[in-house]
Amino acid sequence: MEGATIAKLLKNNDRAFADRDLLVIGPTGEQLGVLKLGPACQAAKDAKLDLVLVAESSDPPVCRIMNFGKFLYEQKKKLKDQKKNQAVQKGKEIAFRLNIADHDYEVKINHCLEFLNEGRKLKVTLKLKGREMAHPEMGFELINKITEDLKESGVLDVPAKLFGKSIIVSFNPKENR
Repeated sequence: MEGATIAKLLKNNDRAFADRDLLVIGPTGEQLGVLKLGPACQAAKDAKLDLVLVAESSDPPVCRIMNFGKFLYEQKKKLKDQKKNQAVQKGKEIAFRLNIADHDYEVKINHCLEFLNEGRKLKVTLKLKGREMAHPEMGFELINKITEDLKESGVLDVPAKLFGKSIIVSFNPKENR
């Protein structure tokens, strides 16, 4: 749980802080002063709240009297809201073959244009098999044709490179869409 790494709930028998002085902040934000762990826990009990360690590395460590459950709930809620507002970049991959028929080529190019117009990243992979590996320049010619057909809707992100038996090229959608 991410919220638990930010703050730690202190108990009366917490040995790491038993003999150390703690700077205690009250429930409304006022400083209660430097106290030992026992009196600090008693102050939290009197307020019917929890004693939470918020800054362990400072000297003396800072503790706050607060509702720890509510604090964790708010931390989870903030993380959830941050994840909700993150723009997830969605990418698609289309695979071509060197000996592709004209109609199949047009269908795949239309799919590529559709993905780019939706604002998605596109990865085009040209797979070579067997004897096709002896002529990668033919593959690069097809990739250049694909790049030419997609230049209206996309911007070349990663130029064509030969990786093993595949030629890979990536496109980003144009910004003015």
